[in-house]
Amino acid sequence: MAQLVDGTLGMGFGVTSASVLLFMGVAPVTASAATHAAKLPTTLISGLAHWREGNIDKAILLRIAIPGAIGGFLGAVVLTNISLESAKGWMAGLLIFFGLVIFARFGFGARLIPTPKKGHTVRWLSPIGLLGGFVDATGGGGWGPVATPSLMTVTSHEPRKVVGTVNAAEFVVAVSVSFGFLTGAAQHGIPWLPVIGLVIGGVIMAPIAARLAGRLPHAPMGTLVGGLVVIVNGVTIVTALGGIPGWADAGLILAAVAVTSVVARRAWHREKAEREVATDAAEAPAAVLPA
Repeated sequence: MAQLVDGTLGMGFGVTSASVLLFMGVAPVTASAATHAAKLPTTLISGLAHWREGNIDKAILLRIAIPGAIGGFLGAVVLTNISLESAKGWMAGLLIFFGLVIFARFGFGARLIPTPKKGHTVRWLSPIGLLGGFVDATGGGGWGPVATPSLMTVTSHEPRKVVGTVNAAEFVVAVSVSFGFLTGAAQHGIPWLPVIGLVIGGVIMAPIAARLAGRLPHAPMGTLVGGLVVIVNGVTIVTALGGIPGWADAGLILAAVAVTSVVARRAWHREKAEREVATDAAEAPAAVLPA
């Protein structure tokens, strides 16, 4: 499921996987290391599948992948040298932020800045790659939530090109982050059974998701993913702060699920309406000017 979302939306595998591992009680540095170990084969297959489907801009790929690898390595080094308790709160907070970014992007179509001129140049793309790689390592996920909305903002590419390019670049970032974790995370013991499960599911789904990119309803799926990430990591933070009564906890979760469902439904209707307008405009005959 994580790879289906990531392959079609350009974000979600790391955030979703890290959220689940944290919820299972895995240490933050170990959760991030395990997630990136699973990303190595899944992102390779996904990148090749997107390349075969023609979803990759090679120039932009290099301009975000190289800075992303540098930021990812630095983030891995930082995460392996800080307190695990503080890391857990930092990681859950980052994941909530990413969840809100996804929720706003797909639920409300929020665009914070207009597309700049020459947004495809190194000047714009290098900071995006550097930041995306760093938060991907320290948050256990975040490359997609940072890179995909950013590229959709600073470039004029259609969504499938952005999704494919981000997925292909993620392989380079995953290799760099995994290298950074080699010594630090090894002492905590990576849970290989969940990693194998993530790899098997991700490899199976990667080529299917690449083919579906641009065909599935992006808005409702992205909204649901963002809401899920916020809910799961909200529970983690509330628990770390001492918890609240069970009835209040259940009420808040149900309210969050209800809000997410309503926004996702509205996003679906909005996307369908936009597609119908685009289809009607494409099928409308050209106006005939009087002689």
